[in-house]
Amino acid sequence: MCGRYVVITKISEIETRFNVSAAFAFDPHYNIGPGTWAPVITDAEPGKLQLFQFGLTPFWAKQRMYLFNARSDGDHNIENDRAYTGAKGIIQKPAFRKAIRSQRCLVIADAFIEGTTAEKLSKPFLVHLAPGRRPFAFAGIWDSWIDRSTGEIVSSFAIITTTPNDVLAAIPHHRSPVILSRDQEKDWLNQEAPLSDITAMLRPFEEAGMNAYPISKDIKNPRGNTPDLIKPIGDALMATPQLRVESEIVIEGMGFSRARKRKG
Repeated sequence: MCGRYVVITKISEIETRFNVSAAFAFDPHYNIGPGTWAPVITDAEPGKLQLFQFGLTPFWAKQRMYLFNARSDGDHNIENDRAYTGAKGIIQKPAFRKAIRSQRCLVIADAFIEGTTAEKLSKPFLVHLAPGRRPFAFAGIWDSWIDRSTGEIVSSFAIITTTPNDVLAAIPHHRSPVILSRDQEKDWLNQEAPLSDITAMLRPFEEAGMNAYPISKDIKNPRGNTPDLIKPIGDALMATPQLRVESEIVIEGMGFSRARKRKG
């Protein structure tokens, strides 16, 4: 599952990276979780950065819901088989079948937080991409819901998940958020794109350039929001590439690194 993630890039840089405009301020957030308002780009207004609530409420719901993840395989692959390549059941799920066809969005992120399948956020890791590949976009879906008691319109979103790549499997975790490549982002927002093209994007992200490191279980507190929450408390999960024959990269968090001499 992907229930926590990080957005620390300045809004001005997000505007440049995704060729959008924003009419709001947004402070760095180190612990975005369900209920948090966070930046997205929708297919309805692809040139605009907006704040939607994390945790989707379908338009037909009688009360507020917080569906923060949408399984690409729906009710299929209940064993979470990494080799699964079958039907994309998301197109049939009542809460998502309309949105996956006509209400898609890019969910902006710099990194995300994942715990082990067994211990969950009691043993969390921060998963990040290599410098130069952030911020990136999760594949998201959105909807607008009207609170019948107040008339308030709430626009919200969910992140689509799929089977894990090698990094997520090494945590180990049984799911992974769908991260779109830059080439896919425009197509994801294309309202004319065939559904088959959309579901073809719902696959694990490439492992190259992705890594993870352990962080404090203080991230479990949904009210926590400080840089200390994403500082590494241990070694990077995956082996890192050599800078030179005699040096190696030591990950210190979110792409900050130093080189140290190899011994021997």
